[in-house]
Amino acid sequence: MVETSPTPLEKSIWLEFSTLSGIAGLVAGVDEVGRGALFGPVVAAAVILPDHALPILIAAKIKDSKKLSSSRRTQLAQQICELAVDWKIGFASTAEIDKINILQATLLAMKRAVLKLKVQPAICLIDGNQSIKDLLVPQQTIVKGDERSLAIASASIVAKVWRDELVMRLALKYPMYNLESNKGYGSQRHLLALQQYGSSPLHRQSFRPCQIKLPNAE
Repeated sequence: MVETSPTPLEKSIWLEFSTLSGIAGLVAGVDEVGRGALFGPVVAAAVILPDHALPILIAAKIKDSKKLSSSRRTQLAQQICELAVDWKIGFASTAEIDKINILQATLLAMKRAVLKLKVQPAICLIDGNQSIKDLLVPQQTIVKGDERSLAIASASIVAKVWRDELVMRLALKYPMYNLESNKGYGSQRHLLALQQYGSSPLHRQSFRPCQIKLPNAE
């Protein structure tokens, strides 16, 4: 069966084909991953897609990164980065998360991703309901943006793949936490390991499960 191009009905679920179609200039989608993890940085991506990439990504059945298999995410991330006019990663470290709290660290990671862009977008579409402070580029927040904007969904995928690859490398240094499986999130094995070994330097001390004090071995 010959694959047909996306129908208007399929297009209409994405903001780029409806309410945002009147925006002149490039649109950057911005999203983060790792906000709820116990280990490692919170990571954001900013992705600017050209118009011709939108139907290609719809045909590739792009969706929110959480609804894709790991292998499919990796394939799509590579395709997105090849199609993008520009894309950049920003992150906030564990120490920054503990110092300024996870919400502010998330917004900082997003801001860093946008500021790294070599191409200036006309507007940034930010996933969620929190604006980025002191961002000189116009912005619009979109709740559940990774389900509504192709640019945000793309940023979600790129950020997720980048962070997962980072955590996989760090897993070699901290094998006791089963990070290669849980990617830093609070799985049962991860929580049990925290109780047994305590937290590592890359665990978020401001998160309650990481605040385990082991008895001194004397």
